[in-house]
Amino acid sequence: MRFNSRNLRWLLTFPVLLVAFVSPVLAQGEWETNPESELALERGLSWLARTQGSQGNWESNDLGLVSLGALAFLSAGHMPGRGKYGDHVDRALQYIVKNAKPSGLLNIADAQRDLYNHGLTAFVLGQAYGMTEDPQIGKTLDKALKLIANTQCDDGGWDYRARRQQHGHDLSLAVMQAKALRSAVDSGFEVRNDVIKLAIQSVRDHYKADNGARGLDERAKEGTGQFTYDGNRGTLAMAACGVVCLQEFGQYDDWRIGKNLDLISKEVSRLKPVKGLGEVPFDAYTLYYVGQALYQSGGEPWRQNYPLLRDHLIAGQFRKPENPAEDGSWKDTRWVHGKQGHLYGTAVSCFILSIPNRYLPILQEGKIEGLREKLGKSN
Repeated sequence: MRFNSRNLRWLLTFPVLLVAFVSPVLAQGEWETNPESELALERGLSWLARTQGSQGNWESNDLGLVSLGALAFLSAGHMPGRGKYGDHVDRALQYIVKNAKPSGLLNIADAQRDLYNHGLTAFVLGQAYGMTEDPQIGKTLDKALKLIANTQCDDGGWDYRARRQQHGHDLSLAVMQAKALRSAVDSGFEVRNDVIKLAIQSVRDHYKADNGARGLDERAKEGTGQFTYDGNRGTLAMAACGVVCLQEFGQYDDWRIGKNLDLISKEVSRLKPVKGLGEVPFDAYTLYYVGQALYQSGGEPWRQNYPLLRDHLIAGQFRKPENPAEDGSWKDTRWVHGKQGHLYGTAVSCFILSIPNRYLPILQEGKIEGLREKLGKSN
């Protein structure tokens, strides 16, 4: 039975035009997927299944990483309890649900990772609910969404810790919550438009032009510029995060998107694959958002850049049949080390390789014009 979002009084603010879930759209050609990428994906999923463990958490108490493991299976079309990897995705999701706190917080690691893990995990639960309509997941997601709304800071951002205060910390937290909120919308929940409008303002405030103008300053439109971590530090990851946020919130024609896509395309064109060393393009965090920014934007940015990301992953995957602990995996060494680094790198890589199959609800939709009209057009 479908979880009734209309009973969530805190969410009842405006009707959102939803896109009906449809069967996944086949990849558009060999420029999106090919036998080599399909084999690399299967090897990666096999590594995740082989190393998961009985509790479903890959020996990690980081719900963000565990949720990425679940996302890898879901994005490849594997449903909980069904088929080859059904048990694996089910165990990962059950571990998340069982460890959700009474407050709705989806974090059992250090408190400094509260909203980081919470947003990422809530996004995955939203996708899982959209694919399964599991009422247990729906109830957990309901409480998680309440927490996101209740901890939004006065300036529209969020802090690392689950607390409301005057100023949010940085753009990396805003994008996590943005994806969680949009994931919920795609799965049938309605989200307060005041929360989203304030978040959009926060995202735009993180844009900085090369001439020094920021936010809504008209001079920011002049020349080049990009989204930043904290209003000053521009990185490729933040350029992608800003694009993802605006796309998730229906701001499809925002002038900042094109400027950041130019930067992303330039950096992707510089990639040089290193064969068999397990390296992901850039790092797992950056790859996760770069892939989504390009896909959501579509058109030439996606067609031009995705094959480069895909082929880098194919070439870089560990191929060590004699060493099952590494064979078929990728690693992230910038943010997470050891086994968790392999979990991070492999889960994100599988997700990126799965995008052309469009199994996830968030990948099956087009532009939702009703959402943009309700939230206001670009500034």
